[in-house]
Amino acid sequence: MANLTYQLLSVTVVLGAVQLISGYSFNNCIEDPHLKGQSFNCIRRKNKNMKDIINDLPQSAINLTISINPVWYIPNRSFVHLPNLQHLRIDHNHLSIIDQYAFQNLSQLKSLNLSLNNISALHPFLFKDLPNLTFLSLSNNKLKQLPECIFSTVFQLDTLIMRKNLLMNFSGIAKSVSHLKNLRVLDLCFNSLSSLSHSNVPLPINLTMLYLCRNNLSTLGCKPSFLGFIQLLDLSYNSRLPTMAFQDVDLRHINYLRLRSTSVNIVEFLSISNVYAGHVDFSGTGLKNVSLLMELCRLLKRKLKGIKNLGLGNNGIANLTDTLYHCPTITGALDISRNQLKRTSFCLNFLKNQTQIKSFSSEHNHLTSLPSCKNQKTYFPNLEELSYRYNRILSVNAYAFNHTPNVKTLKLNINIIAFLHRKALKGLKNLETLRLDNNLLTDLFNNTFEDLLNLQILNLRNNRISVIFNGTFLNLTKLTTLDLGGNKITHFERSGLDGLKSLSKFYLDGNNLKTIDTSLYRAFQDTLTVLDLQSNQICFLTESISYSPFMNLSKLSDLKLDSQRPHGLGVLPRTFFRGLHSLKSLYLTNNNIFHLAPDAFDDLTGLRFLTLDNCCVGVTQLQPGVFKNQRNLSKLIVENMGIQNFTKEVFGNLTQLHTLQLNRNVMQSIPVDALDSLPNLHYLDVRNTPLSCTCKNSLLKNWTQYNLNVQVVYLYNLPCPHNEKLKFYNFDTNVCYIDLGEYLFLSTTLWIFLFTVTPLLYVKLYWKMKYSYYVFRSWFSEQWRRLREEEENCKYDAFISYNSADEQWVMDQLLPKLEGHGSSFKLCLHHRDFELGRDIVDNIVSAVYGSRKTICVVSRNFLRSEWCSLEIQLASYRLFDEHRDVLLLVFLEPISERQLSSYHRMRKVMLKKTYLQWPDSDCPDPIQAQELFWNQLRRAIRAGSRLKTEENDKSRGSETEHIESYTSDENYYLQP
Repeated sequence: MANLTYQLLSVTVVLGAVQLISGYSFNNCIEDPHLKGQSFNCIRRKNKNMKDIINDLPQSAINLTISINPVWYIPNRSFVHLPNLQHLRIDHNHLSIIDQYAFQNLSQLKSLNLSLNNISALHPFLFKDLPNLTFLSLSNNKLKQLPECIFSTVFQLDTLIMRKNLLMNFSGIAKSVSHLKNLRVLDLCFNSLSSLSHSNVPLPINLTMLYLCRNNLSTLGCKPSFLGFIQLLDLSYNSRLPTMAFQDVDLRHINYLRLRSTSVNIVEFLSISNVYAGHVDFSGTGLKNVSLLMELCRLLKRKLKGIKNLGLGNNGIANLTDTLYHCPTITGALDISRNQLKRTSFCLNFLKNQTQIKSFSSEHNHLTSLPSCKNQKTYFPNLEELSYRYNRILSVNAYAFNHTPNVKTLKLNINIIAFLHRKALKGLKNLETLRLDNNLLTDLFNNTFEDLLNLQILNLRNNRISVIFNGTFLNLTKLTTLDLGGNKITHFERSGLDGLKSLSKFYLDGNNLKTIDTSLYRAFQDTLTVLDLQSNQICFLTESISYSPFMNLSKLSDLKLDSQRPHGLGVLPRTFFRGLHSLKSLYLTNNNIFHLAPDAFDDLTGLRFLTLDNCCVGVTQLQPGVFKNQRNLSKLIVENMGIQNFTKEVFGNLTQLHTLQLNRNVMQSIPVDALDSLPNLHYLDVRNTPLSCTCKNSLLKNWTQYNLNVQVVYLYNLPCPHNEKLKFYNFDTNVCYIDLGEYLFLSTTLWIFLFTVTPLLYVKLYWKMKYSYYVFRSWFSEQWRRLREEEENCKYDAFISYNSADEQWVMDQLLPKLEGHGSSFKLCLHHRDFELGRDIVDNIVSAVYGSRKTICVVSRNFLRSEWCSLEIQLASYRLFDEHRDVLLLVFLEPISERQLSSYHRMRKVMLKKTYLQWPDSDCPDPIQAQELFWNQLRRAIRAGSRLKTEENDKSRGSETEHIESYTSDENYYLQP
């Protein structure tokens, strides 16, 4: 028990010390280095207490994210010290309870995200202190209902998202939002609403977007004018919603209506509703029956002269012939995605009267090929966007798009195209974007793209292309972005990249390139800005190469060379980056570079961002001058590089460095002069680095505490390597500032003086000193007499000294017998009566001298406890020095003489004092034995406190060995 008390007191002292630290760091948050003092992320922390997570954030904070934490409770006034917050995210936590005044003082807050928590109830006035709130998300919680006045003060609310809850009462929701005149978006999808009954409460007049998808609506149950101002209404996936639910409901203002997967008969719905038919999305409305689709088209044609967009997706349509011939003219987009189409009637013949169409989408169908349309008579001159993504297209034949000559965006990605005819794209002279990624293409020919004179973006990622032949891109003079990543390219033929005169972004990551072809700097001298060569097989075994593959790429600003397979770059040649004066970002992550020349980066004078993490584990030390020309570098990532020494000679020239990440390195110290040479440093991350808690880092410790310009990430969590319970920020540095020579000189001088002067004083002043000793002794005895008189009126009858392992016996047996059952004793226990915050020894002394008796509950655990030893020592001092009967020994278990032989003071007490033995279970009558035990203990506590010593007994003419004399039948329990 005593040990537990001391630990609690120690924790209190440590927590108090944390608050005194003024260093620029945060316990559980990271400040965005580019928005200093404004934006903070508190993500993946282990702390459950909200206030502990954010209590050290500055008042200037504007953006705050608290995500993926075990936080379950937000108490009152949690954010009161952050009055300037405008955007607050508390999502992906375990929140279940939020106090009424949790958001007090956040009058500037504009957006609040409480999604993905366990909130089941909200206080009616939770948001009363948020007058400027415009966005609120409560999605993915467990709300079943809302208090009527929950939004009574958030008059500026524009968007309210409550999807994926358990809401059942729409009337209550309508009441809670009815006064929000600025509410524009209300999302109630994925709830349990069965109707829109609203008790004569209207929706806000500015509410234009209402999402009610995936509820249990079986009727609307609202007044005809209730939805009169809604422009976007999503009722999809309410499988029990019937057609007649819309009888007389005003839908004139609807611009977009979704009825997917409901029970609505769409033809009947259009007949009874006043909705504008052109604003209805017919996807998922059960139109797989050809007769139903034809009936819909005829109805639309009677109602409309033309229709802008027609959505027929997710209807299970298996065939389209001349069905859409009966529809009104489509001038915008036709979407027949997510059906069961196996072909689109050869070159869109089913659209022969829809030549005005601008966009056609047939995604997620079962198309297997695109046939030749060379002899197609029907053309679609206005078609600009064509998408066949997510099908099963294996081949694209010649002139497959001859009927759509003006297409600007063609999406053929995510199929299984293995055959692309040389003339498949013939005639697409206006094409600007071509997506062929995620297919099975193996070859590209010199005439595959010959007609794509205006192509700007070509995506061929994740195919099986191994070689780029001569002239492949010869006519693509306007191409700005070429993505060849994720293929099997081993090389380019000499003229393979010719023609790409405008190329700006070139992605070659995930290929099998072993060298960087010289055609790079011949082809893109004045245009290339981004080059991605990640995850290839580029490797150098020697430091010197005869050329630089980037020599003439004068405008290259972004170069990625990460993760070269299988063993990394190896050596970084001296001239490798020659000519890259405009490079801004360089990525070298995950390369096993075993030699990094000190002049490797000399030409990169414009570099702003450099990442070397996990790249140079074999490099034991960065060479001095390696960053000498990177004076414009603002962010440097050197994580897990095996850096042993952080020196000014290596990093001292980075005068513009803003962010430095040194995580997971092996240096044990960081010289402060090296950090001081980085005047613009604002962000330093040294997590998982074994910085020693020794005098070698004493200056660094002070620097981290008092340098208010640099954020040291999670400074208060950095452990000392030799003991993770100790923290780097507060290890003891006092010894580091002691002048040992001076102290040795002074101590030696003092000892010499004492040995010289003491004999002289003894000879000359012996009797005077002896006389002074007796005067002091007399005065001291008088003080003890006064102290004893003051203590006569004791606060407690007995102080119980015991080990925490015996606490159950004390609480279950001793405490009820002495403080209960008619006994009037007042006991002093550690956990209950010690004064919190007071020194432990003071508490023990006060307990011993403030109690009439001290009862030591002796066991083997008691004998091993240092604190229990101190308590029995203090009580024995009082016993022997004051001659006061203050100590009672109670043995819980038999302890042999041999085991007690090393506890001299206890044996001395046992020779002078009678002690009690707790009866074991083997005695003849344990119940009677225990009752006699308690009687003897009560009698001993009541006994007077003046001890009868042998001297006092002799003066009375009698000898007494013990304090009390007991009857012979009690001697079984009372041991001499």
